[in-house]
Amino acid sequence: MLALIAQERAELGRRRAVSPVPTFAAWGLAWLAGFGACYLAATGLLPWLLAGLVLGVLVAVAVVVPIVRGARAASGVRGPSRQLGLMYGLSWVAGPLALSAINSGLGAGTVPWTASAMFMVGLLYLAGGMLWRDLSQYLLGLWVLLFAAISVHLGSPGNFLVLSLAGGGGMLVQAGWLALRGRR
Repeated sequence: MLALIAQERAELGRRRAVSPVPTFAAWGLAWLAGFGACYLAATGLLPWLLAGLVLGVLVAVAVVVPIVRGARAASGVRGPSRQLGLMYGLSWVAGPLALSAINSGLGAGTVPWTASAMFMVGLLYLAGGMLWRDLSQYLLGLWVLLFAAISVHLGSPGNFLVLSLAGGGGMLVQAGWLALRGRR
């Protein structure tokens, strides 16, 4: 009977588990292609309107992916796990909204705006890595923080290239690593 209970708990855990791969992949693609388009616009190779459209659509998709996946995973879950997940998820909403208000109020240009956004994302990945004891997410946070600092010194349009390649590329590497690790 105990073996059956353990087996059922393990099966429930597998069914409730939510892979973060689609979320990292969606955000990685949004940053890679979206900020890559901004880099091309800043160098005159693409119209800004098109770059903004690409970035906006990809970010909108990337926002929806974790919301839908998180809501499905949280259905029926109660207690501290649900509260922790909700609080962490809301941090990803509150942080960008507050940062946008601060940067707008300061009249920040593109370089501080993009660097501060990357800095905030890096801190949230560090927090997620600590909360879930996920070393790979923690390391991604350190990676993003490093390139947030570097991007400021590159100026524009180099900051967009850093967001695209180091930020988006780092998230896509994370998605790939987690997908490979999940198959083992």
